[in-house]
Amino acid sequence: MGMGGSSGGSRMIVSEINVTPLVDVMLVLLIMFMVTAPLMQQGLEVDLPKTSSSGVNLNDEPFVLMITSDQKLKSGSTDLVREGLAEKLKAIFQTRKNKQIYIQADKKVEYGFVAEVMADVRAAGIFNIGLITIPKGP
Repeated sequence: MGMGGSSGGSRMIVSEINVTPLVDVMLVLLIMFMVTAPLMQQGLEVDLPKTSSSGVNLNDEPFVLMITSDQKLKSGSTDLVREGLAEKLKAIFQTRKNKQIYIQADKKVEYGFVAEVMADVRAAGIFNIGLITIPKGP
């Protein structure tokens, strides 16, 4: 009558959760987040113009780079191409005291194209980039 095999004696059923696999998975996730978090800290540094500002006080004429709705680049009446834009901007800004550029993009232009143009501007050594917008009315 003791604790025999399958003869219907009272058995104790242990119902515990094994937490070892859970801890393993959580540690792997923690390590993945710790490795990938610093990689997400990249992007373009852009100083957006303040809306309460009265205007820009410059000695030189401001350089405005326009992006039309069909992704064509213009500066004044001159058409520019994106290939070789960095080299062209380097040549233009060698003699200028004001190393600032303003980008005026049509709102239909995709953000990715504007970001690529901004990367070309930064590759030319111009880090003061302003975006021209129209303020919302009251």
